[in-house]
Amino acid sequence: MNMQEGKLTLAAKRTHSSRAASRLLAKTNRLRENALGYLFLAPSLLLFTVFLFYPLLKSVYLSFQLTDPRGRVAEYVGFDNYTQLFSSEMFWNSLTVTGLFTLYTVPVGIVLGIVTAALTHIKLPAMRIFQFMFAMPLALSVSTAAVIWMILFHPSLGMLNYILSTLGIAPIQWLTNPSTALLSISMMTIWMQSGFNYIIVLSGLQSIPDDMIESAKIDGAGPFRAFLQIVLPLLSPTLFFLAVISIIGSFQSFGQIHLLTKGGPAGSTEVFVYSIYKEAFINYQFGTGSALSLVLFAIILILTIIQFVFVEKKVYYQ
Repeated sequence: MNMQEGKLTLAAKRTHSSRAASRLLAKTNRLRENALGYLFLAPSLLLFTVFLFYPLLKSVYLSFQLTDPRGRVAEYVGFDNYTQLFSSEMFWNSLTVTGLFTLYTVPVGIVLGIVTAALTHIKLPAMRIFQFMFAMPLALSVSTAAVIWMILFHPSLGMLNYILSTLGIAPIQWLTNPSTALLSISMMTIWMQSGFNYIIVLSGLQSIPDDMIESAKIDGAGPFRAFLQIVLPLLSPTLFFLAVISIIGSFQSFGQIHLLTKGGPAGSTEVFVYSIYKEAFINYQFGTGSALSLVLFAIILILTIIQFVFVEKKVYYQ
């Protein structure tokens, strides 16, 4: 009996030791896999740290500092930079200009993307040419587009004023008149973003099954009604994504303003990002510039959360 119990105890010990060895081997394999995964992620993590996390932490630090005319940290001022911003006319002007710029560009850009995508979604001969033409602005850089539109906006040699003169309308000072400068920049921005909007909406249209549209036509729905009641609801996830990206992009616009108007005339095109650039890299006030950038980050974050909380409820997911 004792011998049998000893054999059972020995077998139990061997089983326990084999299970412990298996657990140790599994744990070692998991650690090895995790280490390999982090090894592959290391270049990306390094780039994120250098170009994202460090600048973010540096901006938070500088937003509580006062800098001298050379941009060097002079003294700690706490929240004085933020209180100075919220009481300055420049801050509220740039916020108003950015809001108007977003209002001018985002809805028109999305509608233009829907129209152009719907027109070229029809399978007709030579439609590839129009698809290429509508997508072409995506291939142009901001500087190239700015040169093109600077020529178009020229008060005496530009094509736009030439067209107006043929219609008997007086020429417009597109970029030097405070009442038209922001509209002019918005026109250029809508054209610049039209290629991206077109491709995104067209990909959304191509993902909609043709059977659903054909069934609606068989039931007696016309093309316009089928588009409104079937295509647009199925396209709502794409449009929601496009709206979020477009609003974020409009709040971050800088290149076309810097190249065409430099925030003028009279601050009529001084959007938020240009105010950050001017405050930090022209006035060398890195403290207030960092505070402005963090306020911009908070505004974009709040707007994005609002869209996901309220607007996404109206999105139809299949």
